Amino acid sequence: MSKEISLEEIKKFWPKSAPNIKNVSRYISKYKKEKIVIKCGGNVLTDLQLLNNFIDDVVVLKKLGLTTIIVHGGGPRIKKSLEQLKIKSTFLNGLRVTDKKTMEVVKKTLEEFNQEIVEAIKKKSCDAKGFNASKNNIFIVSQESKELGFVGTPKRILKEKIIETLNNNIIPVLSPIGLDEEDQIYNINADTAACSVAKSLKSRRLLLMTNVEGVYDLDKKLIAEIKPLDLKNLIDWKVIQEGMIPKIKNCVDAVENGVRGVVIIDGRKTHSILNEIFSDSGAGTLIRK
Repeated sequence: MSKEISLEEIKKFWPKSAPNIKNVSRYISKYKKEKIVIKCGGNVLTDLQLLNNFIDDVVVLKKLGLTTIIVHGGGPRIKKSLEQLKIKSTFLNGLRVTDKKTMEVVKKTLEEFNQEIVEAIKKKSCDAKGFNASKNNIFIVSQESKELGFVGTPKRILKEKIIETLNNNIIPVLSPIGLDEEDQIYNINADTAACSVAKSLKSRRLLLMTNVEGVYDLDKKLIAEIKPLDLKNLIDWKVIQEGMIPKIKNCVDAVENGVRGVVIIDGRKTHSILNEIFSDSGAGTLIRK
């Protein structure tokens, strides 16, 4: 962990549109011995400006001495690659059905994006290390179902690799693909991958970046904080629908298995990560017991 940083030092890199800098020290104390897992998804995956904003926030956290682990998705990029190759996609319960040809595209796309994030962080004078199934695999998986094809469910996280990387003052950047016991490669839903990592590390926070502000109530108003049971009710009442259902189920699973809090935040908003961590109002919907 980095040495304590002064307010004057923070001023040198603190963004103008970020939360009040006077409160930063208080939040550093809150999180300095904790782990924060951030899942990069939504429009951040395809919009260069949003990706740069995301990288900037991650670098700020690093300079403040906080411990972060990045798990990235790749849905929009994979969709684009498949369309270019005229490979049709089908979905089952919000998950992409992945045959052998699709898996090859998924693997290539995710590995390229993984390297892109690593290089972008390094350009900001922070060290980062990429992890994917081809090298430094983190996820030991089993097949989700025959119907989904090469889609895996994490059974074990090789967290020692993550911890070693963190101890070397390097940001781990994890791609959501893994291997089974026979070294067969599988695609993993990025939310599921991030939740599995957060659970294994007992992280203080898991931030899921999306294309929505958070979770909405019956009147379509943003919910600032909600408990797992109330989320289950929103699913039963069909307030939460379609692709949000597996995301929410992952959130509930994480909170019920050692993660202190999961936050769904809008990755399209500037400094959404900093606003969530360094303000009482937060930046989305906080899910905790």
